[in-house]
Amino acid sequence: MKHLITVAAMALATSAYAEGQTHHVAVHVNQNDPQTMNMALNNVQNLTNYYKSQGDDVVVEVVTYGPGLHMLMEGKSPVADRVAAMSLEIENLTFAACGNTIKGIEKKTGAPVTLLSEAMVTPSGVVRLIELQEQGYAYVRP
Repeated sequence: MKHLITVAAMALATSAYAEGQTHHVAVHVNQNDPQTMNMALNNVQNLTNYYKSQGDDVVVEVVTYGPGLHMLMEGKSPVADRVAAMSLEIENLTFAACGNTIKGIEKKTGAPVTLLSEAMVTPSGVVRLIELQEQGYAYVRP
């Protein structure tokens, strides 16, 4: 009987592992620094590759605010090509731009902020990071 229970437990564990897990990661960018932006994208690429090699899925949201918004600004992003390529290559990768930061820039400059097509606007970058963490997302800040 003990043998049957052990075999059944192993089969259950194997089938659960075979299906894989889904990991959730929030990446925080608040610096207008190409090295930091590239490190954030490297983190995304590396963690995606790692979990894929383990048979797992990963959902990643890169949240930008303050000076980090430049990462997602058309004509100002030093990593625009990488953002575009990674958006096509990596399933479940999203980029969020802080609406408060956008409003502040537009008020200061008097000109509209144009974002990369890959970016979505969230009302507040800080609030978005809190929401993601409350939903169980791991937090990474390069």
